Amino acid sequence: MEKLDETDWQILRTLQRNAKLTTKELADAVHLTPTPVFERQKRLERQGYIKKYVAVLNAEKCGQGLLVFCKVKLKQINHEIADAFVRRIQRLPEVTECYNTSGAYDYLLKVRARDMKHYQEFVLNKLGEIESLASIESTFVMDEVKQTYGLNI
Repeated sequence: MEKLDETDWQILRTLQRNAKLTTKELADAVHLTPTPVFERQKRLERQGYIKKYVAVLNAEKCGQGLLVFCKVKLKQINHEIADAFVRRIQRLPEVTECYNTSGAYDYLLKVRARDMKHYQEFVLNKLGEIESLASIESTFVMDEVKQTYGLNI
């Protein structure tokens, strides 16, 4: 991979703030002409610096206002059990993020639900069906104090 220069970093920072910018608007923001900015952006995409572009939705307005962090402990863990657990979790739309962690729990899930009843059904009917599951601990978010989508670059 090529080493990034300051202009590349500036493009990345600018796109993190607003990925909807046109190539011309992005070029103006980084003080270049559109053609080299377009080529740089495509290179950054090819090299994997830019994974994808998304719209950040308002979860509450979309009927998924309950945010829960769910700590999961498995009965035992090896490659086969971990792979099976991850495949299962990837199919659950309520789970928006999943992290393999160290410490008292094996995984940390970020779960979105309509309300407490929906989350209870998720735990009983989806998580509860995973045989390797030993325990879960749910932490309910009362208020989102800070939510940053970009990296500090």
